[in-house]
Amino acid sequence: MPKPTIQYVCSSCGAKAPQMLGRCPVCGEWGTYEEEILTPSSQRSSVASSVSAKGSLPRRLQEIEATEEMRIDMRNGEFNRVLGGGLVPGSLVLLGGEPGIGKSTLALQVLMQQGERKTFYASGEESVRQIKLRAERLAGNASNLFLSSDTSLERILEEVRGLAPEVVVIDSIQTIGTEAVEASIGSLTQVRECATRILEFAKSTNIPFVIIGHINKEGSLAGPKVLEHIVDTVLQFEGDQQYLYRILRAQKNRFGSTSEIGIYEMRQDGLREVSNPSELLLSTAREGLSGVAIAAAVEGVRPLLIEVQALVSSAAYGTPQRSSTGFDGRRLNMLLAVLEKRVGFKLLQKDVFLNIAGGIRVQDPAIDLAVLAAVLSSNMDIALDSGTCLCGEVGLAGEIRTVSRIEQRIREAQKLGFRRILVPAGQRIDSKHFQIEVVEVKKVTDAFRLLIKS
Repeated sequence: MPKPTIQYVCSSCGAKAPQMLGRCPVCGEWGTYEEEILTPSSQRSSVASSVSAKGSLPRRLQEIEATEEMRIDMRNGEFNRVLGGGLVPGSLVLLGGEPGIGKSTLALQVLMQQGERKTFYASGEESVRQIKLRAERLAGNASNLFLSSDTSLERILEEVRGLAPEVVVIDSIQTIGTEAVEASIGSLTQVRECATRILEFAKSTNIPFVIIGHINKEGSLAGPKVLEHIVDTVLQFEGDQQYLYRILRAQKNRFGSTSEIGIYEMRQDGLREVSNPSELLLSTAREGLSGVAIAAAVEGVRPLLIEVQALVSSAAYGTPQRSSTGFDGRRLNMLLAVLEKRVGFKLLQKDVFLNIAGGIRVQDPAIDLAVLAAVLSSNMDIALDSGTCLCGEVGLAGEIRTVSRIEQRIREAQKLGFRRILVPAGQRIDSKHFQIEVVEVKKVTDAFRLLIKS
């Protein structure tokens, strides 16, 4: 028997080295190299060996039929939206997120919504009794849901082969192991080999698998980077545990777009789909309050009206504070510099606090104008018009730059009853199609004059 060899693998980028290194020469991270034991069984390529001779023959492009992938309706609108219309048979989906965010709840609830469809939930973290207690809180018809508590991949796949379910969930990939690898459960070798064997099994049986993965302290998926390359779809479940709302994003999707998001509300009886999040994110008690502005943002391809709150006060200590929740702190500092340089408001001796209401984290630069308007409103202690919302990216020269999907933003503002929306000039908008007043502005100063005058 050949002796197993040892190599060292970076857990951040997957780079390999023959000896232990303190810093990875590829990604530059420190202390990420872990020992990996290679055996003859783990060195083979499971995916390559599973491809049949017929499927591996080269074919002309003209001979291949361009048919759409069949999809399984998961009976969950937000989950279907992020997947691109449903779950593709034989696909492998990786669901990641912070501890306690609701990954297992989401996966179990989706299975419980399948009704008479046969499904299988295998957990290496909880017993079947613990899963039963959690399932009793969730709404759904779990008449044909099978549960298993096991950490052996071979036994799990054998159970799946015997049951022949339509959907399988494994919770989680870091808690199961295969006997073909001489490494501890959760190691880089085990995670990679288990994911490869699951992919091989899914493609050969045409059964879709959803595997749940842990994340590390940096917020990325734990395990080797090759794990994300193996799977067909990578979903990220995120949100603040102190708030009710959760966002499901697709970071990778071989069968659909990665620009879609799903929004859920965490409740006592599970996760509720939020079909119109703008109504929930906007407060009805903002009339007459300073430091509040409404931004027309887009998350993925979905328009959202978001309440931006700002508080500007005199610095109690020597160094003024700059704090933001749900918004990039570095971009806030840049916008404050624009406000001071181009508009003339001195904020050097004042604390600035910014908050995106509802616990939503927004990366859309189109809310820049609303951020500056909220800071200005709090600084002057003047309430903005509650019937006006704003949309526009702010440049370093104080100009308001054009944004994407402007008509979707205007329609969302009109649907929620806003009377006026400020948009960047030059967006090529046909105002005749809207009942809302569309005002084009070129500079930050022009927008501020309209807001203060109203």
